[in-house]
Amino acid sequence: MNIVIIDGHTLHSHDIDRHYFDSLGKVVFYDRTPPERIVERCLDASIVVTNKVPFSAETLAALPKLKMIAVAATGYNIIDITAAKRQGIVVCNVPTYGTASVAQHIFALLLELTNHVGRNSRAVQQGAWHKAEDWCFSEKPLIELADKTLGIVGLGRIGLQTARIAQAFGMKVCYHARSPKHHNDMQALSLEDLFATSDFVALCCPATAENSGFVNKALLEKMKPTAYLINASRGQLIVESDLATALHTGVLAGAALDVLSQEPPSADNPLIQAPNCLITPHNAWMSLEARQRIAQTVYQNIEGFLHEKPLNQVL
Repeated sequence: MNIVIIDGHTLHSHDIDRHYFDSLGKVVFYDRTPPERIVERCLDASIVVTNKVPFSAETLAALPKLKMIAVAATGYNIIDITAAKRQGIVVCNVPTYGTASVAQHIFALLLELTNHVGRNSRAVQQGAWHKAEDWCFSEKPLIELADKTLGIVGLGRIGLQTARIAQAFGMKVCYHARSPKHHNDMQALSLEDLFATSDFVALCCPATAENSGFVNKALLEKMKPTAYLINASRGQLIVESDLATALHTGVLAGAALDVLSQEPPSADNPLIQAPNCLITPHNAWMSLEARQRIAQTVYQNIEGFLHEKPLNQVL
């Protein structure tokens, strides 16, 4: 069985053994693959492992030997599912691997917004404490989380884990979800009410055609001027120019983002230089533990396929 790992760098093979899949068949490993070389490298593959490298209908049509695509991620929108179905290609994903890591990162962002640990540490390194008149200082006011309200958009695995962490800090939690369920300790609200009443809003929902750009000027203007927006989900959920304008004009107090609509972003992305905007480079998912779970699940998905019992099959 010929297996091609087309963008192995996404697993960060410096700390995950690139030979992990060797027992499943003949494995060819590529760190990165440019679009023009996808067909060439996958021509003899029965199974392809991909994270971000796309497989369009045209690409799939050029790969008659391909029987399975193992997506090393949860989202599988990089695959033309209609074309894959037409060719009888099995597609499997990794439905859950980063719940703890992403929720942890959401709170890392939130705590930087409230406690300014990184900012104050840099100030000390730059000599501000040495020059200070008093024995303590903070470059910005600190905010206590107890009794503040966190509004979560999307209450799947990551949303629920984020809610648990918030409650451990003594926060109140409300949420908006497509199919709200009864939670004694959380209140379901409309999007408008959630944005209007929350001190912090965390986006924990997947990106779909229906919710693209739903965080726009109108919704942002419902937020309190002391409120913060956090997004570790997908950049396409936010109209970035609207958020940048809102930050420049003080519509909300700040934002913390792990994702942008284009990644890597263009140098002129309006959020990169926006005031009170923290941005991390889409690394909430990247803990060693999460990546080990990805590799393990991809292995199990392929092993299941080889035994005609594919796991986590989306097609």
